[in-house]
Amino acid sequence: MGGKHGWDRARWLWWLALAGGISFFVAVLLRLDGPAIWVWKTTGVAFLAAWAAVNARNRDGWMIAATLGFGALGDFLLDAVGMMPGAAAFAVGHLIAIALYFRNRRARMTGSQKLLATAVVPLALVIAWGLAKNAEAGLMGAAVGYTAIVAAMAATAWASRFPRYRTGIGAMLFLASDLFIFSGEGGALSKDITLWFVWPLYFAGQALIAWGVVSTLAQEARA
Repeated sequence: MGGKHGWDRARWLWWLALAGGISFFVAVLLRLDGPAIWVWKTTGVAFLAAWAAVNARNRDGWMIAATLGFGALGDFLLDAVGMMPGAAAFAVGHLIAIALYFRNRRARMTGSQKLLATAVVPLALVIAWGLAKNAEAGLMGAAVGYTAIVAAMAATAWASRFPRYRTGIGAMLFLASDLFIFSGEGGALSKDITLWFVWPLYFAGQALIAWGVVSTLAQEARA
């Protein structure tokens, strides 16, 4: 593929990802369920993972592809099996992402950037506890533990050398999406409200993360 995006080996996969992820919001609003809907749900991030894999030139490229792949698996398991298996798949993906971002940490950060990266985890934990404190003990513990992993992913993404206004913001949107989930499960907000935020924030976050990392790595490898 030539021109401005000559680094991209399969732009069509990117467009399929956007089509799958954006269109799934219809299923969210209509509260559709069933095996076909579970598969539909995975298409957005699954195509992002495929797009990342096609554009992978090195270990870092395969790490972001694996991160997205576990995200797609988590999307499926959340509805097909349950919250805990789905969260476990996401957690594996987040741990890979943390390793990727740590390998690619930014050489220098301003004071405000360091402050945000440092504050993300404790702030997210306090918010998660506040949102889930009225839920059953097991759910509250799982929410806080999982939030720690997601927040660490967001903090390391923000502190990485990947574009902050793509990968960094995307990781923060992902974290915000999970906090809206907990607010719905814990009763802090009605699920009629949270459904308008969870999926859009989540998929926008995944797409921005993917674009920032994949485009950076692929352009570097092509240079």
